[in-house]
Amino acid sequence: MPRTNPFERDLDRNAANYTPLTPMSLIARAAYTYPQHLAVVHGDRRYSWAETYARCRRLASALVRAGIGVGDTVALMAANTPEMVEAHFGVPMAGGVLNTLNTRLDAEAIAFMLEHGGAKVVITDTEYAPIVEKALAQIAGKPLVIDIADALGPGGKLLGRADYEAFIAEGDPEFAWQHPTDEWNAISLNYTSGTTGNPKGVVYHYRGAYLNALGEVIETRLTRERVPVDAADVPLQRLVLHLGGDRRRRPPRVPAPGGPGPRLGADRRRGRHASARRPAPRRAAPRSGRPGR
Repeated sequence: MPRTNPFERDLDRNAANYTPLTPMSLIARAAYTYPQHLAVVHGDRRYSWAETYARCRRLASALVRAGIGVGDTVALMAANTPEMVEAHFGVPMAGGVLNTLNTRLDAEAIAFMLEHGGAKVVITDTEYAPIVEKALAQIAGKPLVIDIADALGPGGKLLGRADYEAFIAEGDPEFAWQHPTDEWNAISLNYTSGTTGNPKGVVYHYRGAYLNALGEVIETRLTRERVPVDAADVPLQRLVLHLGGDRRRRPPRVPAPGGPGPRLGADRRRGRHASARRPAPRRAAPRSGRPGR
């Protein structure tokens, strides 16, 4: 008879000994441990960790009310503003997959990404309205469009039925988000620039994002006392901001949890943006059809 491994008996996974890894737990802990510490500064806007967490949960709740569920894509066309931070947590809290769009690309490339990724919601800064409007006109689907009207931006045409603040105002700040059922589930969808053909998609999972965050704590020697020079130094930001999005602008200031707060406010129009490494991708998405498993 084959030998039975005694360590495989009565040691199955259960709620007492196993929790899927997710970076959402990091912001939850920061809000619980340091609720009143400054988390985000953008111009005159200042949010504590508790406020940032509540805004992320409002976004998640509003997205669920709008029909977003597990595996649904939410596209984001924005600079590194507080809305960018909140989307990286709020979209996964709703079960959705975040697709940050490269603001340097033309309408044709953006349209391909929206169509291929199956975006059901598009959150877009009004600065990029000319590109997004042309892209939306080229796709068959009609996603829900939410506008970001950033006071530090140049402004632009409103494309959606509501602006971002009005949209999240309908959400629940106590929204009970759930851990993913499997840490291998997708958390984000990114695309190449498409210089040699149609853009190619890459999917990242919860486990990879979480482990990348912990790796950055070690790499940057992050402590409670440290004040980051750039928000990209902070794992909560760095684990996801560089999964896509706009790399031209400095992100909002996000101090280390428990730290003394940022020295300066963010300037989205000027300044250096620190780079970060990407975690190893989970898998490549097919070049046609919905991103595969």
